[in-house]
Amino acid sequence: MTTPYDSTADTLKHSLRVGALMSPAIAELVDRSTGHDLSKTEPPELEIFNEFTPKLKTATYGSEEYKGFLVAMGDALKHHYANNRHHPEHNGAMGVAGMTLVDLIEMLADWKAATERHADGDLARSLEIQRERFGIPGMLAQIFRNTAAHFGWIPSIYCEKTGRAANGETLTCNMHAGHDGLCADGLKDCLDFEPEPAR
Repeated sequence: MTTPYDSTADTLKHSLRVGALMSPAIAELVDRSTGHDLSKTEPPELEIFNEFTPKLKTATYGSEEYKGFLVAMGDALKHHYANNRHHPEHNGAMGVAGMTLVDLIEMLADWKAATERHADGDLARSLEIQRERFGIPGMLAQIFRNTAAHFGWIPSIYCEKTGRAANGETLTCNMHAGHDGLCADGLKDCLDFEPEPAR
């Protein structure tokens, strides 16, 4: 009599293999978590960050004042981008598309921590600004929002306003409640749309 197949051993073997494949990413994340932004603590970045960090803290993220400070930081900021993979600028014209998943995780954590340094910091608003600034595709923008909500960094309350795509398809906004600008349906690659008037 043939013994019935029991998939447990194969599943456990697969589980261990997935864990082994995840281990290098986990190790790199741990390295990134302990080495984040350390290039700011020595020349040529230290002097400029000593001058501009207090100014950036008091400026609203994405404002003209904030952008002006970034320009004024000049070569020190260029050096920082060149030596830190969690910035889209590290990849030149490729931007976010040149990043790894590890880079993206560090970048999102960096954005969250940066909002905590500003009196008016708001990660949900920052994500909208970053989406526009870096040309982040809709699905990836939604993944950032999902991740931020998963860790409790932004509310997991969605806008849920509806509208119509050009082809007549119904769209439902799954951006955070109270977002700025057009609505977007991340499940349909974030098609921007004007919500239908409330009845």
